[in-house]
Amino acid sequence: MTVLLWVLGILALPVVAFGLYIGFVFVKTFIKHDPSADDENAGAEAAAKLGLLPATRQDLDRPGAADPAAEAVLQAVRGGDWESGARFLAEAGRDWEERGRRVSILGHEAAKEDAWLLAWRAARPGDADAALVNAESMIYLAWDIRGSMQAKNTTREQFDGFHRVLAQAREACAEAQALGGDDPNPFVVEMPLAMGLGYSHKDFNELWDQAVKRAPHHLGAHQSALQYWCAKWRGSHDLALSFGREAAAKGIPGQLLTLVLLEAHFEYEFAHQDIDEDEYYKRPELMRAVDAALLDLAAAAAEAGDPRARRLLPMRHMLAYMLYWQDRYEAAMEQFKLIDGHIGTAPWSYLAGKPRFAERYTAIRDFTAQRVLEASQARDVTA
Repeated sequence: MTVLLWVLGILALPVVAFGLYIGFVFVKTFIKHDPSADDENAGAEAAAKLGLLPATRQDLDRPGAADPAAEAVLQAVRGGDWESGARFLAEAGRDWEERGRRVSILGHEAAKEDAWLLAWRAARPGDADAALVNAESMIYLAWDIRGSMQAKNTTREQFDGFHRVLAQAREACAEAQALGGDDPNPFVVEMPLAMGLGYSHKDFNELWDQAVKRAPHHLGAHQSALQYWCAKWRGSHDLALSFGREAAAKGIPGQLLTLVLLEAHFEYEFAHQDIDEDEYYKRPELMRAVDAALLDLAAAAAEAGDPRARRLLPMRHMLAYMLYWQDRYEAAMEQFKLIDGHIGTAPWSYLAGKPRFAERYTAIRDFTAQRVLEASQARDVTA
């Protein structure tokens, strides 16, 4: 099977993988002003002084550095060694978030070439792990057929193929769910089908209930569900914001569920081309949401023991963007220093076309760097 994945290639995080399903993109002005050449040069110089990379050196396919273990497994399965893939997934155990990440990696690969997955399924009939990877791969394939363009720019042939494969994927999800026991991921994997096939709110809620009764704080499940509730799919802006608020309220620091509310606000902003971001992100609710997310992130980082841990990266990218709009430049720069070099995720990936979104990213980052250095120089003068 062949694929044309539009945004991230092989991914290190399930939420980023999910961006493959929902990434209809818009172009907005991503900087606070239209910089002159002098402004751009000064910002770039400031970023360089802080050790940050130019646009040409940004990885546009990942939110963070590649996972060496995953890369080794992918090389193995490409050579027909399906047992390496099976071990890779089994080793996630009952860490449902990590299991979801690994399913995404293997499913993406199987959507490109599935001979190794077919061999796995033949060798182990009724294997829950193989069934789950199969379901994930079929959903990737369906979205590859559809493409990433808005509906008005998608052909009838693409839509027909998309819906045909989604119907097959629904059967694959049912198989994975029947075999999956208390694993929430077979139900999370089905959530893109709810968008593509237009599940009713009642049917989606039944699917949602199956996922969260198995893992009430599964971040990937919440992020997938948020997309269903967005106006661009099967909900509305009010429903998406309500869902985001509920998710943030029920989480405890370290679970990163505050990210769901940030994403809901970001989706709202990006869907409204006339919004003044400089004003929107400074509203009291947004200031409180960002503050809560910073506390959530700090707890998760302390638990992980690694400031660049993969599960933290989606939050860091989103916070860098929102802190920038809130004029909290030093806090934003803390995040930029930890994400710089790998920007294949939201919010940056919502900009149409590579390498254009790298240029938009560096424009925001460089503006931030310049403000940080100016503030530092002002403190030195007054000291």
